[in-house]
Formats: sequence, C-alpha cells, structure tokens
Amino acid sequence: MSSTLLEVTRAAHEEVERLERLIVKDLQNEPATNRDRLFQSHRVRIMIDSITSTTEKLVEIYEDKDSARKDEIAALGGQTATGTNVFSAFYDRLKEIREYHRRNPAARVVDANEDFEALLKEEPRVEFSGEEAFGRYLDLHELYNDYINSKFGEPVEYSAFLDVFSQPEKIPRKLKLTSQYREYIEKLLEYLIYFFERTEPLQDLDRIFTKVSSDFEEQWANGKVHGWEADGQENGHVPAQPTAIDLDYYSTTEELMEVGPEKLKEALAALGLKTGGTVQQRAERLFLTKHTPLEQLDRKHFAKSSRGSDKNGASAAQQQLENTKEAALMEAKMKKMCELLEETIVRTKENVEKKQAQTYEEMEAEREEEEVQADTESDDEEQQIYNPLKLPMGWDGKPIPYWLNSSAKYVGITVTGGAGPMSGILRSSAISMGCVVLEAKELWERIQERQGLNKWRPDLEEEFEDKEGNIYNKKTYTDLQRQGLI
Repeated sequence: MSSTLLEVTRAAHEEVERLERLIVKDLQNEPATNRDRLFQSHRVRIMIDSITSTTEKLVEIYEDKDSARKDEIAALGGQTATGTNVFSAFYDRLKEIREYHRRNPAARVVDANEDFEALLKEEPRVEFSGEEAFGRYLDLHELYNDYINSKFGEPVEYSAFLDVFSQPEKIPRKLKLTSQYREYIEKLLEYLIYFFERTEPLQDLDRIFTKVSSDFEEQWANGKVHGWEADGQENGHVPAQPTAIDLDYYSTTEELMEVGPEKLKEALAALGLKTGGTVQQRAERLFLTKHTPLEQLDRKHFAKSSRGSDKNGASAAQQQLENTKEAALMEAKMKKMCELLEETIVRTKENVEKKQAQTYEEMEAEREEEEVQADTESDDEEQQIYNPLKLPMGWDGKPIPYWLNSSAKYVGITVTGGAGPMSGILRSSAISMGCVVLEAKELWERIQERQGLNKWRPDLEEEFEDKEGNIYNKKTYTDLQRQGLI
C-alpha cells in the first residue's frame, strides 16, 4: 500500500514522539560509570539529531510549496475536476486497500517499539586515544611539541604547559602576529572542540560561540581585548607596512643585514619596493618602513612595475588586520573552551604528576585495575543479593544486619521492609506518633532510672552471635560453649 503524504506526516509525528519518550526513559537511568555516562549522552545526541532531521522534513511538508498536501486533502474530501463525490473517493480508497492485502496476504503489523527500544542498548562508538582514557584526560602532547619548538613558546615541562596553554595573554603581542602562532592556536582550538564534542555531546557549542563572538566584537571595537593591546594604538591598528620580517627585533641596519639577501628581497617585494642592490642597500630600504608609512616614502624606492603601491600597501595592511583579528577571536574561543574543560585540565595535570613518580609496571597495573574496577561496577548491579534469613532490606538495597534487627526489637522499635524508598528504615511507635528524637531519649533515660539499669552488666547485656545468627548474652553463650553445644 503506497504511503500517502498524510500518512508520511503521521508516521513522522509518531517517530518524533517515540524518540522523545526514549530520551526521557534513557535519562531516568543513572549511569554507574563514566563510560556509561558517555554512551548515554551520545545515544541521546543521536536521537536528538534524528528528531531534528524528521522535524525539518515535517516543516517542508507543511510549507507545501508544490501544493501536494493541499491536493491530497482535497482528494480525500472527494473533490475532483468534475465536482465533489465523497462516496466515489471512499470506494476508490477501499479498493486500493483491498488490492494491497490481496497481493500481500502475509503482511503483518510491525511493532516499531522493538526497534526503538533496541536504541537504549546500543553502545555508540566514541574514539579516544590511550592518553585520554575514555575522556578523563586531555592529550596535548602534539601541541606541546609545537609550543616548545616555536618562537613564542618556552622550553617547559608538559605539566607546566598544562598551566600556561590556557593563558595566551602572557605571550608578547608581536610574537602572536606570525603565521606560526595562528596555526598553533587554530590546532589547539580544533582539538579542544573535538574533545568537548566527544565528552559533552549534549552541549550546544554553536550557541556558546555565538555569545563569545558577540562579546569579542564589542571588546575589539573598544580596544579592550586582553593580550592584544598595541603600543600606543587601538586593537587592530597595526603598522601599515606588514613584512615577512618583524622589524621590531632589529634596531640597526647592520642587524637587519644578517637576515640574508633572499629574505630581504621577499620582504621588499611584499611591500612593492625595489628588490635590487646590495645586501646593505636592501636592508636600508626595508629599514625605512619601520618608522615611515608606505604612503610617505619617496617614490624612488618603489619598483617601476609596481603601480598603485599605496593601494598594495593598504591592502596588505588590511590583510594583516584581518589575520590579527582572526587570531584574537580564536584565542577568545580557546579560553572559553578551557573554562568549560577546567575540571578535565586539573585532572590531567594531577594524572601527569602522578605518572612522573611511577614506574612503567605500576602504570600498567593501575590501568588494568581501573579496567577491572569498571567491569566490576557494572556487574555488581546485576548480581543477586544473598539474603538466606530473609532480613528486611535497608536504604542501600542490602539486608539490615541481624544484630541490628534483634537489638531494635529489644528497645521496642519495629523494622519495616518493602519495595519503597523508605524500606528498611527503623521506625518506632513513639516517633510515628509525633515524638521528636530528644523526647524519646529522655523517656528512655527515665525508664532506665526506674528499672535500675544504668549500671552496665556485661554478663547479661553483652551479646554474642553464633554461626547460625542466634543472639545470646555472655553468660548463656559461655555455658553453651563449655558444653560443646556451640
């Protein structure tokens, strides 16, 4: 039987409702381990994505751009080109249904709930490296190597790098204008986003980054982006002479000559200046751009083939401004990711420091122990509780000790059991009638004073338990033991 557009719409709504109920059912189960929590989050994420795609299809159907839905509704009402005939439309539809079942006599109703229930038992595939330990720690070793081998980095230990990588404002601004730094910060941001999506799949990163970008634009316009304040200039107003060589490092022409003729030639060509002459002439020509804007330089320094050198310099400065702003925005996003992963960063540092004091054998033993512990925690829930004496169950789901049950009976307290959350809790008739704990204690002390039981009598009051769980006082237990009955 061919599915009509209205049937497709009904089935889509049914699927969305089923997935919503499954999400609620899955989230009601408290995961026992970190692995179970990750699996649960990814299952919910998959179901949410499925709801989103199905809802988008429903929106397209309701928009009805091709008027197919409108025509189908009209056909159900018996509207045809010749007029309205409800009975004719009804019998045509009935004939189609009968013909379908005649061709498919073995057709049966498929219970979609079984397929959807199977989603709750799936374990989504989530890839982590060995160092990440299934999302418990960060793995920044590759980025650490990039950091210590760069001009903006420092030769520090990996544990120290975990403290400084989230503080890019400590790096001098002139070192952050290079392409090497932009590549580093881009790789760092990509890894943190990828890690966060694997460990927290239910978080909406797009919404978080939208807020970060709006705040950044406001701060950038006001020149208040921390770590990107130029000397005597607002954010983004970099000198109009971007070169392949950072002239801030050089104070004299002689120092600039040490760069070499090829690099000097590339830097001059990028600015549209003449590239010929000796090494000293090239260095002097390039050194002029350190303190003099390109538009104020003498025309003789520009190459003849470089028309509109002012325009070239302006476009190069604009490109440098865009690159600077892009790097600053990536820094802002990276800081936000570090805030969201603060606990993981601290846990990673503690793990690194602990490993530094361990041998390889100790680390392997600890890893195996964690794997066994994770398997044991998941198996404990499925094990049946051993309760041969049929004792009442406590709040933790385990039997109340026999001695506590017996002692409670001696002082007039009844032990109640049951399947509810209050099962196994000791309740007294006095408390159930509204007595507070202090009043109950005072009443018990007065009863002891009247009966003269304040004095401790170990022969009668000290209790012993045999192998079968029977309770005796000290005197009776000693007599039975001497007779060999216990």
